[in-house]
Amino acid sequence: MATIPRGVDDVVRATGAEAARLHGRDNAVNAADPMSGAVDVREVSHHFRTGAGFQVQVLDRVSLSIASGQFTAFVGPSGCGKTTLLNMIARLLTPAAGELTILGRPAGGRADRRVGYMFARDGLIPWRTAEQNVTFGLEIRRMGRGERREYAYRLLEDVGLKGFEQSYPSKLSQGMRQRVAMARTLAIKPQLILLDEPFAALDAHTRTKLQAEFLRLWEASASTVVMVTHDIVEALLLADRIVVFSARPGRIIYDIAVTWRRPRDIEDLRYTPEFTGLASKISSLLRVQEADDDMSASPSVGG
Repeated sequence: MATIPRGVDDVVRATGAEAARLHGRDNAVNAADPMSGAVDVREVSHHFRTGAGFQVQVLDRVSLSIASGQFTAFVGPSGCGKTTLLNMIARLLTPAAGELTILGRPAGGRADRRVGYMFARDGLIPWRTAEQNVTFGLEIRRMGRGERREYAYRLLEDVGLKGFEQSYPSKLSQGMRQRVAMARTLAIKPQLILLDEPFAALDAHTRTKLQAEFLRLWEASASTVVMVTHDIVEALLLADRIVVFSARPGRIIYDIAVTWRRPRDIEDLRYTPEFTGLASKISSLLRVQEADDDMSASPSVGG
C-alpha cells in the first residue's frame, strides 16, 4: 500500500447509517450489512487477455459494501479496473473470482431493470427524437404512450431542454445530448445509478452545470449512485464517499467519507479551504500510484 499523505488519516470515514446522518438521507442503511445495502463486493479479482495473448490482472481481491442511498465515487489511475468493476455491478461482466450481490441478487445473468447506466458518451439513438430517447426504457416497461410522453416532457424540462423535445440528436450540442442521456437514465427511476465518467467529454462550463443539475435531481431521489471518474474535484463535489484504487492490479487502498452536508452548492464548496486541502491530499496519493504504475508499465486495459 502506498504511503498516505499526512492528514488524510484524519478524514472521518462514514458509510451506511452514519453517511445518512451526515447527509440527511434517511433512506441509507448499514453498508456493513449486504442484505440491506445496494452493492456488496467480496474478494473480486479479474483478468483480461491482450491481443498478444498475455494475461493482465486488473482487479485483485476487491471487497466493499455500498449502502442504499449513498453516492460513491471510484477514483484511481487509468487501467486500474474501476470501469471493469462498474461493469460487473451492471451485470455486463462476470468476475474471474469472487462474488457480487447487487440490490439483493447475486451478480450475473440477465440485466437488472432496477439499474440505470450513464456513459461518457450519450449513446442516443440517432433516429429517435429527444423525447423518444427518454421514453425508450419506458416503452420496454409498457408504460402507456400518453403517460410516458408527459413524463418525458417533464424530465426534459427538468434538465433544461424545454422546447427541444422533438429535436433529433444530430441537431443538439454535445451538452444537450448528455442532458437527454441523463433524463433517459433517470426516466426508469432506477434504484441504482451507474455513471462512467458521464461529464468527462464536456467543456468546463457545461460540465459544472450538468453536475449541479444531476446533483439536484439525485438529491430528490432515493437512488444509490456509483460513479467512475478521474476528476478528483468532481468526486469531492458530488459523492458521499471516495474509494481510491491502486495502480493495476486494482486494490482499494483508501476509503474516504466526504462529509460536506447536503444539499450542496458546488460553486461555493469548491473554493473552501477544507475542499482544496482534501483534493490536494487525494491528488498526492494518486500521483504516488501513477508513479508506481509508470515503473511497471504494461498494456493498459480495464478502465
